[in-house]
Amino acid sequence: MQDLIKKIRSHMNMNQTEFAELLNVTFATVNRWENGRALPNKLAQDKIYDLCKEYDVPVYDMILEKIAAASGSVELDKGRVLLYHGSKSGIEGDIAPKSRKQCDFGKGFYMGTEPSQALTLICDYESAKFYIVSISVDNLAVLDVPADLEWAMIVAYHRGRMEKIKGTPFYSKYQEMAKDKDLIIGSIANDRMFFVIDNFFIGNITDAALINCLSALELGKQYVAVTRKGCDAVRIEKEIPISYLEKLFMKEVSEANRVKGSSLANDICRNYRREGLFFDEILDQAAGGKS
Repeated sequence: MQDLIKKIRSHMNMNQTEFAELLNVTFATVNRWENGRALPNKLAQDKIYDLCKEYDVPVYDMILEKIAAASGSVELDKGRVLLYHGSKSGIEGDIAPKSRKQCDFGKGFYMGTEPSQALTLICDYESAKFYIVSISVDNLAVLDVPADLEWAMIVAYHRGRMEKIKGTPFYSKYQEMAKDKDLIIGSIANDRMFFVIDNFFIGNITDAALINCLSALELGKQYVAVTRKGCDAVRIEKEIPISYLEKLFMKEVSEANRVKGSSLANDICRNYRREGLFFDEILDQAAGGKS
């Protein structure tokens, strides 16, 4: 955190004494923070947060810069892909497919190509940890899900949205899709897309609107190791400390992305309100033997 405080103060074009006065602390306190001999408590971090807001300090960008610098120093073996993982309580023991069954692609160890998704996932958890990881895709059975309706349907299956047509060929198709696969790759239902796909499932937008949302958003990919073999191919490269102060800015970005997702869904819903099928209509067709 010492580097972040230095960057904040530098962005504000202040010396340590001036910065300390604004925070109502001593020069020595700021000096200890920046030398790594002490950490600001939550009250002090709240004050720094308010100060950053007042002076328009781009702290979230600084977080991404820190991660980019750390990522750039990782030396990867041939065939390994650099990814990011956020854990609500930290990784303990072996990497395993421990996530909830109702996650996008079922139980697995979730990683993403963009750090922002992992950051906003963990912003509400005090004990959360952020990791730079890598996976060797060689010798893994891989399912790469396209960014289209197939993606939405496999997500619907794993989130339990298809139970009313259980036993149909349509249901079985998605039940079997990831069978015998070690790794699933597909678009991330990030903070913007989460709102959109939920609106699709509850019948507010059509499949045409959903597909156009997928095209409009820069989602990035998630890599999900769903077997022991897949998890064994994952390696933790670095753990990146994330402070309480940084999480405050991560929450802010997460909420802003949700608002953008809501606005995007509303716009696209208006543009495509007469095109395509609603989710229930797709399921009704499937239940009637159509595919």
